[in-house]
Amino acid sequence: MSFLAGKRALIVGLASNRSIAWGIASAMRREGAELAFNYQNDKLEGRVKKMAAELDSDIALPMDVGDDADIDAFFDGLRKSWDSFDILVHSVAYAPADQLDGRFVDVVNREGFRIAHDVSSYSFAALAQKSQHFMKDKAGAMLTLSYLGSTRTLPNYNVMGLAKASLEANVRFLAQDLGADNIRVNAISAGPIRTLAASGIKGIREMLAQVADVAPLKRNVGIHEVGNAAAFLCSDLASAITGQIIYADAGYNIIGMPST
Repeated sequence: MSFLAGKRALIVGLASNRSIAWGIASAMRREGAELAFNYQNDKLEGRVKKMAAELDSDIALPMDVGDDADIDAFFDGLRKSWDSFDILVHSVAYAPADQLDGRFVDVVNREGFRIAHDVSSYSFAALAQKSQHFMKDKAGAMLTLSYLGSTRTLPNYNVMGLAKASLEANVRFLAQDLGADNIRVNAISAGPIRTLAASGIKGIREMLAQVADVAPLKRNVGIHEVGNAAAFLCSDLASAITGQIIYADAGYNIIGMPST
């Protein structure tokens, strides 16, 4: 039997079939989960609904996670199809392009800082607030996506690194609060992947080359590998794991100095 059979998963942030969210959704569907999705705006509606249909789902509703009214309306709409679900996947991150090009100290500004933290970190807490009620009396699991820039400096990653550090703190505080309700909260810190979102980071090609050269596995990771890790973490197989940042990066995070 597939290890997510009988479970329902809400995937927030799917926008491309080259994204980590697609890798996660595909893995979860393969393991038997029913899926629901959001789309950010009218431009993405048709694309997301098409991808949802490929994964046997007819639930795709509008929601911009930067708008509280949108979040409320989304969950009101979702309740018409589902009275409960088991899994929340948060695959959302954004910072204005001018924040991701140059030295952090030179380009950071108040508005860019606010947007990066609001969309990339606060939105996870906002979705968790709503999702906890759908997970009542269930062994629930919430998952978000981080990156090594949360703990180490990387050229041009800048304010997004600070937002990911905030997101990882979010994971710990939510895990503590929701644990008594049998809801687990974790994050995957994936290695760099050539996705639509990553294309906004200047120097992504160099980052990919560095990981492939230095990581113990001597390669980059793919969206389906991250998807497999996500499916495991949100399954009952991982019932004792919460509050953790799990690295899926070919081992790159352990390297202090590469071998010569």
